[in-house]
Amino acid sequence: MPADEKPTASVWTRPRPRQREHLTREQIVAEAIRLLDAEGVEELSMRKLGTRLGTAATSLYRHVANKGELIELVVDDVYGEPDVPTAVDGTRWRAAVTRTATELRAMPLHHPWIAPELGQVGLVHIDPNAMPMSSTLLAQFEAAGSPTDEMNQTMGTLMAYVIGIATAEAACLSLIARSGTTEQEWVAGLRPAFDEATQEHPRLRSGSSAQQDVHPQRIRDDNFAYGLDRVLDGLAARLTP
Repeated sequence: MPADEKPTASVWTRPRPRQREHLTREQIVAEAIRLLDAEGVEELSMRKLGTRLGTAATSLYRHVANKGELIELVVDDVYGEPDVPTAVDGTRWRAAVTRTATELRAMPLHHPWIAPELGQVGLVHIDPNAMPMSSTLLAQFEAAGSPTDEMNQTMGTLMAYVIGIATAEAACLSLIARSGTTEQEWVAGLRPAFDEATQEHPRLRSGSSAQQDVHPQRIRDDNFAYGLDRVLDGLAARLTP
């Protein structure tokens, strides 16, 4: 690195400050997640967070330098939620990867605010919870026979699919939540307008009509599973016996 070039700033690249009071970093992160789940990232501020914790914003800055560092911390904490398989077995790699992908999809569905933040904490995650998950995925693909020079691309392809579809789902579910209706009610309310708009597009109409009695969540789950299977089919074709 050139002498005049500064390293990328990250909460994980500087020493953790000593605890000087009853407030801990873990308490700050936990309350920040509760605030984000309830109000969204637009409402997150150090002042509001301090009020919720019963302290001044200046106390928070002893633990995190700024809002960006706080986002890094909460994203990593959420990355610790998925229960992913750690055992590596080349004959069962697909089941392990499917479970990991399903757990990853659940992150934005439980915490809709996290989806746009995933790309802002760095292209290469050095977070303590994100790194083991990535390492385990690579181990699964390696055991399956993925070409060594393709493993990072293999994992990237999988992550792009999972995070991409989960982001779209989270955005839609957030919109529905703001409407004050259930997902089923929201979809039912749109159906008359959709049916009218697709009168000249029979293929669209027939596909939708076949699923009109299926719960929207079931449709989302089935669509995710179908797409994931096709992604894994493609990746399986690249495996070395």
